[in-house]
Amino acid sequence: MTRLGGLRPRVTLLIVGVVVVCIGIAFAAVYAGTARELSARSRQDVRSDMDVLARAVSRGSPSSRAVAARARDYLAHEPFRPTSHVLFASPAGGSTVTNQPELLGLATADNRESAAQQARENRAGRAFLAASPGFSVHDLPDVGRVLLLVRDLRVGGRVVARAGVGEPTAASDRAKRAVRDEFLLAGALAALAALAGGFAVASRVAAPLRRMAHVAARVDAGDLGPRMEIGDRRDEVRVLAEAFDHMLDRLQDAFDRQTAFVADASHELRTPLTVIRGQIEVLALTEHPDPDEVRRVEKLVGVEVERMSRLVEDMLLLAQVGEEEFLRPSVIEVRPFVQDLVRGLSDVAPRRLVVRAIPELLIEADEDRLAQALRNLLRNAIAHTADDGAVELGVETAGGRVLFVVDDDGPGIPPDQRAAVFDRFRRLDGGRARDAGGAGLGLAIVQAIARAHGGRAWAGAAPSGGARFVLAIPARPS
Repeated sequence: MTRLGGLRPRVTLLIVGVVVVCIGIAFAAVYAGTARELSARSRQDVRSDMDVLARAVSRGSPSSRAVAARARDYLAHEPFRPTSHVLFASPAGGSTVTNQPELLGLATADNRESAAQQARENRAGRAFLAASPGFSVHDLPDVGRVLLLVRDLRVGGRVVARAGVGEPTAASDRAKRAVRDEFLLAGALAALAALAGGFAVASRVAAPLRRMAHVAARVDAGDLGPRMEIGDRRDEVRVLAEAFDHMLDRLQDAFDRQTAFVADASHELRTPLTVIRGQIEVLALTEHPDPDEVRRVEKLVGVEVERMSRLVEDMLLLAQVGEEEFLRPSVIEVRPFVQDLVRGLSDVAPRRLVVRAIPELLIEADEDRLAQALRNLLRNAIAHTADDGAVELGVETAGGRVLFVVDDDGPGIPPDQRAAVFDRFRRLDGGRARDAGGAGLGLAIVQAIARAHGGRAWAGAAPSGGARFVLAIPARPS
């Protein structure tokens, strides 16, 4: 059962609420406009009848008797009907003349009405006749609400009579009620349609989200295989689903890499441990081992322990990538930095290390990490060149980046394997296979350091036919 706090009922109620509010605003505007239009027409009709009555009563002698006679003559042709006006004229000093004397309490009581009803009619009639000049609204028994216009009629500047024209508002009231009822009916139908349409829209919007929640639950349970099924949608839901699938792909890739990394690391650690255990077991079988054999085993164990130490250090370094303290940048002068780096390696490397012209540059980087990455590149080049081979190091600038370029004259790297050499524990076939002393993490560390600086590393072909490695980091002005 769908909870009230779910997405579908909330979206549905929101749509219905918007539709109801819009219909309410439209109803208020149309109803107010209709009421104003009907009121304006009624007032215009009343004014027109008043003008006619005033002309008929005012022309001629201003005496009360003459005014009353003209009023009776005019009203004789204007009997009251439900759709006509209630007219009266009160000559100064004379009796009131009207086209509906019984309605205004000016005639004898109707035998069909009680004394109380007649008294009520008389009071309403007196209030009607005593209304102030201008427009006013009165309730008359048997008629209902009446819009009344009273005007003083003057002849030669003297008031000769008070005239009144009243129009029942029943017709306009019926028109307004009809507008109201039609809007209520239309609003109810629109609200039902909005309810059905809103539920359909909400279901369409919520369906992929429910699928996403189901997929997320499976992922949380450890299954990275399911993906969103988005069909042929071309909306924001598709964008969200594609982003979700892309996240799962990256998560799957990360888990695969982690699994491979753990497997490779286990293998790399198992090999030296096996060697150490085997040598110690051989040594233990001899009751009085030869000192030379002990020294040999000691040397071999030391080499393997050193290899494991380097492997653990490299793995710890790669595990720290992305942490806040991984880099501690400072301003570095490139020329002395490179010269000191090469000088330290040339003392221990049996190769010709050539440093090309280095421009005067200041960069912002972590000096220790950058030196570690360049040492890895230079040692990799040294390991894959002959005893009389040459390794060159140059520094260039291009596209807002500083490029550290390491070339060697070794066997080179096949084009289809140049991207893979930066993978962890990556082994290559052929002349540039990993040397016996390495753990296969050196180039992975180079790439990690480059990316931590906002750059990258890549492999290519050197002009001498060997391999070229480039470490590029953003150049920052001094």
